[in-house]
Amino acid sequence: MIVADNLHKAFKTKTGLIKAVENVGFHAADGRITGLLGPNGAGKTTTMRMLYTLMTPDQGRVMVDGIDAAKDPVAVRRQLGVLPDARGVYKRLTARENIAYFGQLHGMSAAQIRDRTRVLSQALDMEDILDRQTDGFSQGQRTKTAIARALVHDPRNVILDEPTNGLDVMTTRALRGFLRGLREEGRCVIFSSHIMQEVAALCDHIVIIAKGTVMAAGSADELRAQTGETNLEDAFVKAIGSEEGLHA
Repeated sequence: MIVADNLHKAFKTKTGLIKAVENVGFHAADGRITGLLGPNGAGKTTTMRMLYTLMTPDQGRVMVDGIDAAKDPVAVRRQLGVLPDARGVYKRLTARENIAYFGQLHGMSAAQIRDRTRVLSQALDMEDILDRQTDGFSQGQRTKTAIARALVHDPRNVILDEPTNGLDVMTTRALRGFLRGLREEGRCVIFSSHIMQEVAALCDHIVIIAKGTVMAAGSADELRAQTGETNLEDAFVKAIGSEEGLHA
């Protein structure tokens, strides 16, 4: 389980202080896919970076499986598998070598890495690219490699920042199936998106973020009930108080 409690984050600029995240809080339970939905610039990526300890909140706290991220960030990182907004892979290495390198960083044995690579390769349909150098990979192939290396240590909690961004239809469908499989295994899955259909198709719980704060949260049915709308897109627009969500 991942708990975000009263998160705040601001950045100093030449023109003054910009509040990127203000009082963001939610619970992401095990065996559930939690979606962070919001227009571009809503504060989703900043929130995600605080969840996986890349950024420290100015206020509030993050708890992962009962561990306070501020007090023991190393222990928290061991509990997480993260696909950040940057999809960089080591271009001179094969997909298999990329995955193995991350496994070694987590202290895994060669046998453990080999077994996990086999499981992830099958789940993500990577057999045909495993031993290819990643230089020249398509975006979908890079994303699969990045997800596999993020999950090589078999984490109970998975954080994915816009995982389907730029993927083709078939790769997106395969990734959706993979995420549902993680949910069925009882893992805690969080992913961010600005794509309404993506969140509606996958999420058990939706947190709508706009202007750096949580505007509404609940299941798709609960959000429709809260806003008095029958359509999730209309509920989203009403929740953020703007038409910008339609064009994000």
